[in-house]
Amino acid sequence: MTVSLEVAEGVGTLRLDRPSMNALDIATQDRLKELAEEAGRREDVRAVVVYGGEKVFAAGADIKEMQAMDHTAMVLRARALQDSFTAVARIPKPVVAAVTGYALGGGCELALCADFRIAAENAKLGQPEILLGLIPGAGGTQRLARLVGPSKAKDLIFTGRMVKADEAERIGLVDRVVPADEVYAQAHAWAAKLAQGPALALRAAKEAVDTGLETDVDTGLAVERNWFAGLFATEDRERGMRSFVEEGPGKAKFL
Repeated sequence: MTVSLEVAEGVGTLRLDRPSMNALDIATQDRLKELAEEAGRREDVRAVVVYGGEKVFAAGADIKEMQAMDHTAMVLRARALQDSFTAVARIPKPVVAAVTGYALGGGCELALCADFRIAAENAKLGQPEILLGLIPGAGGTQRLARLVGPSKAKDLIFTGRMVKADEAERIGLVDRVVPADEVYAQAHAWAAKLAQGPALALRAAKEAVDTGLETDVDTGLAVERNWFAGLFATEDRERGMRSFVEEGPGKAKFL
């Protein structure tokens, strides 16, 4: 399989494995969607790492496969392409991308679907679709602009240039840069720490933030308000407040 889901310590690793550059062909896209939805459903998965291996995250779409597609074929495929990435973005749990080597085109768009991005010092990210006479089609025009702002997004999309890890961190495209041999370990540690937290509250926080970015403030506040009040019905809220009162802040255990 070109994508696998491995679970350890409450963390599900969505691993891309399509040698040599993890090109995201149709079969890989469909498998990614299937496993992202599975990770969202499974109770033993409380956080997720998206990882392409030690050498490369994902160098982009399978250009040879795309070259053979005409307008009609892409009209029929474009929604499924976006849906495969959106399935990752909508995993109702914390998601971190562990980015090594190239994350270009669809690879960059996949990293954008995570809540947090840890990149190797040798990582290179970008949206080079313009160099093919195209634009990003798996969410890049939308998620990149929301993450780094419209001007920086347009710079990357209009020019198709790659950015190295240090610039990616500076503009907010990645959140942390670490030595290449530490990328997965640090991503897994970040996810494992959150996997110990209150699952429903984390889900609520993610939905409130993401929904708020996609709508007006009043609607976002309504989502926040409903989740905030609803969490008062959970055991985790009782456990967290009881621990705070009896033991002090930060000592509650939610598993």
